[in-house]
Amino acid sequence: MSLATYVKSKLIPADIDKHINRIRKPIGSLGYDPWGYNNEAIKYGFALTRQIYEKYFRVEAHGVEQVPAEGPVLIIANHSGQLPIDGLLIGYALASRPEQPRIPRAMIERFFPTVPWLGNLLNEMGAVLGDPVNCAKMLANNEAVIVFPEGIRGSGKLYKDRYQLKRFGNGFMHLAMKYNAPIVPVGVVGCEETIPAIANIKPLAKALGIPYAPVALPAVLPAKVHLNFGAPMYFDNTEIPEELVTERVETVKAEISRLIDKGLSERKKLF
Repeated sequence: MSLATYVKSKLIPADIDKHINRIRKPIGSLGYDPWGYNNEAIKYGFALTRQIYEKYFRVEAHGVEQVPAEGPVLIIANHSGQLPIDGLLIGYALASRPEQPRIPRAMIERFFPTVPWLGNLLNEMGAVLGDPVNCAKMLANNEAVIVFPEGIRGSGKLYKDRYQLKRFGNGFMHLAMKYNAPIVPVGVVGCEETIPAIANIKPLAKALGIPYAPVALPAVLPAKVHLNFGAPMYFDNTEIPEELVTERVETVKAEISRLIDKGLSERKKLF
């Protein structure tokens, strides 16, 4: 047995190896797809995320079976927690479901690929730079794509503003309409408490070239996380004025708000 095989056998449980192989994505001769996804690398990430998902955040996911098993789909959720923990947990919930699992692609902020090593690592795990062109290509490739329409407005919100949805852009709706992709809304509860921030030092963030510089504890708290997936929402590609596109976006936003309220009502304690 080679050293690499031995290390793999110790770090990747056999059931995970088998599970990921079952949902293998098309990759090139070098082991990567055009966006950097690597089937072997994600096995290590999956093994680590299982511990984070089950033991640290003790995630309860409801309705994940409603995500379509194939074809393009947009998974739209509220964003929170300073770090993209919410995207990681949503992705694991879908990839680990017993029936018809899917490995989704997550749209990430432009800041993350600029961090040495981190950008390549995130790409290997399925993350893609969050711009409309990449998202369109993912949908054209029949991928399930995780999008946070609040962007940094959501991830960088302060603790006092927790679970208050920020403005949604219309871009995801235009893509859903163009590619006939159903939208699956998700309400995330718990990530607001993982890294609660009481302030954002904007001059420091600007000087460092980062989206925000939160004043928060230098730790990720083990808040219990609830994920509530809603039923797929379908929107036709009829040419309509932008204000009607905005109305459709507000419909999705209202459903996410309802799912957040559901998660808050289910939560018995923070930790």
